[in-house]
Amino acid sequence: MFKRIPGTKDILPEEVSNWQAIEEATRKIFSLYNYKEIRPPVIEEAALFTRSLGESAEIVQKQMFLIKRDEDTYALRPEGTASIVRAYLENNLDKTTGLMKVYYIGPMFRAERPQKGRLRQFHHLGSEVIGSQEPHLDVEVISLAGKLLESYGIEGYEIKINSLGCAKDKKGFTENLRVMLKDKLAKLCDDCNVRFKQNVLRILDCKNEGCIEVVKELDIRGGHLCPECKTHFDKVTDGLNSLNINYKIDPFLVRGLDYYTRTVFEIIHNGLGAQNALGAGGRYDNLVHELGGPDAGAIGFAFGMERLLLVINKALPAAAKNLVYVITLGDQAKREGLKLLESLRCAGIPSDTDYENKSIKGALRKANDLAARYVLIIGEDEIKKGIIAFKDMASGEQKEIKQTELTDYLKGLLQRG
Repeated sequence: MFKRIPGTKDILPEEVSNWQAIEEATRKIFSLYNYKEIRPPVIEEAALFTRSLGESAEIVQKQMFLIKRDEDTYALRPEGTASIVRAYLENNLDKTTGLMKVYYIGPMFRAERPQKGRLRQFHHLGSEVIGSQEPHLDVEVISLAGKLLESYGIEGYEIKINSLGCAKDKKGFTENLRVMLKDKLAKLCDDCNVRFKQNVLRILDCKNEGCIEVVKELDIRGGHLCPECKTHFDKVTDGLNSLNINYKIDPFLVRGLDYYTRTVFEIIHNGLGAQNALGAGGRYDNLVHELGGPDAGAIGFAFGMERLLLVINKALPAAAKNLVYVITLGDQAKREGLKLLESLRCAGIPSDTDYENKSIKGALRKANDLAARYVLIIGEDEIKKGIIAFKDMASGEQKEIKQTELTDYLKGLLQRG
């Protein structure tokens, strides 16, 4: 018997309602902020991610799923930002749209060791805004991330923010960090010794206890910011304060990918354990230009949907199904039931029937299991009288309705909620 690949998950029908509830709430909140949905492909040229994330990035070095085809090398996308910037440029949206505000929901792929909240195929929901360096946009994006969590009913999260500064600031910060850590390499884990040479900022994000202790001793106070970047960050914090958004400035917060500059943020939740990030994001003001486009400020973030579900840990309110369940008694009634189902569905009324030849008691139990709102029963007597036996599953009310009036009657009930 075949089994699923480790690091992947079957999302079963009884679980899908929570996924749909998150997706529905997500689309509603993004629409309030005037974001439009975008759907880039899940497969891209591998060089896109090597160029955007940086050759030393752990994702590029260890985690990309690569597909070689003749002379070409493709990758299953490990994150969404690079794909969306590529789509923005390839489709000339920089010339036709100007500022672009988009969101996405979909699978990502990383070849890493599966663990709680980390899968090889996982799902992100996130947003990207391209075309502005305005600090109040940073405020909007962070506010939006918080509104999404509120719409899912998630509490107890913490927003951490920092500024890496511009590319020049970031380079200076990196050099100073390397000086501060030079005599402490023996206390760092093997991975961080590699990071020291390739991407020293990633040491600040290491979860190894020994490395955390070393990092705590470092004197990092944001002094690497140039006046322009400090002013930008001050405006961000001022805007967050004006909206009464709770946050914490964390000078140790970095995003290890090469493209991040200026504002970075992370949203954590203690319900996730050591790997406690629900999502993260930040500015990438140079990436559009580096991928062949104009100078265009940009900012984005993403949440891991599997991680959201771990902290929600309860059934979310699903949209009312309004399912009408048809029970037929006898062969003639089955034929009438087929026609009735067709007319209901054509009228936009969700409906189903028993295909397992259950008794009427068993069929009613099935209707209850499916959370059907109404049950319609057809037998020989109903056919002769030209009526349908109707039952409201919530109130228990039962009545007879003329076949010719049934569709309008149901529509009226459903419209009233």
